[in-house]
Amino acid sequence: MAQLSAALGILLIALGLVSYFGTGRESVTALIPAFFGLPILIAGLVGLQESFRKHAMHLATLLALLGLIGALERPVRKLATGAELAWSAPLISQLTMAALCFGFVILAVKSFVDARRRRQ
Repeated sequence: MAQLSAALGILLIALGLVSYFGTGRESVTALIPAFFGLPILIAGLVGLQESFRKHAMHLATLLALLGLIGALERPVRKLATGAELAWSAPLISQLTMAALCFGFVILAVKSFVDARRRRQ
């Protein structure tokens, strides 16, 4: 799970950098995926040490859950008000971040459940 966390961090950092430079460096908000990716990457690297793994993976999962909620906030708000979603670089970046974070959270929760079952 720690390696998966590090991989998610790298993917989010790459997504943020591609979004930022791909949109002509118009807004620093394009780097938001990278701002989530860096601490997730660090948690993954810390989690490689057995003694810190449990806490590091819980932190990485919390950050991914916050990233998922944050990435979906604007598209969901637009849909709730009846506004139409136009396919744009920010929307694609938000949905990509949401999908990556969602997948990680699901895998992390499954890992936590499996670990608890192994202990019993």
